[in-house]
Amino acid sequence: MAVKASLKYLRVSPRKARLVANLIRGKDLDEALQLMRFTRRKAARPVFKLLKSAEANADQTGSVDIDNLYVKTITVDPGPTMKRMMPRAMGRATLIRKRTSHITVVLDER
Repeated sequence: MAVKASLKYLRVSPRKARLVANLIRGKDLDEALQLMRFTRRKAARPVFKLLKSAEANADQTGSVDIDNLYVKTITVDPGPTMKRMMPRAMGRATLIRKRTSHITVVLDER
C-alpha cells in the first residue's frame, strides 16, 4: 500500500528542487534520509522533513512495514510565482520572479 505526503509553496525554484529529488528517486527510505541529511542544498532540508512526514503517515496507517519502504515516486511541480519589481537605471524597472514548488512523495513497500 502506497503512502503519500506533500509539501506546497516551498520557496525554492522547481528546477533547483528537482536536483535534490532526483538524488533519492527509487532509493530505500533509510538511504534517502541519509542522503538528504548530508546534501548541501537549500531544498534538502524540506525534502528530509517531507520524507519523515511520509514515514510518520506510514506508521499511522499501520498497514505497511516501515523497514521495507522505498521512494516510489517524487515529483516537483511549479507553484505560483510571486512577481516583484526591481528599480534599474534611467527610471526603468525589471521583473523579478520568485518561484515556488509543490513537492509530492509516495512511499511503497518492496
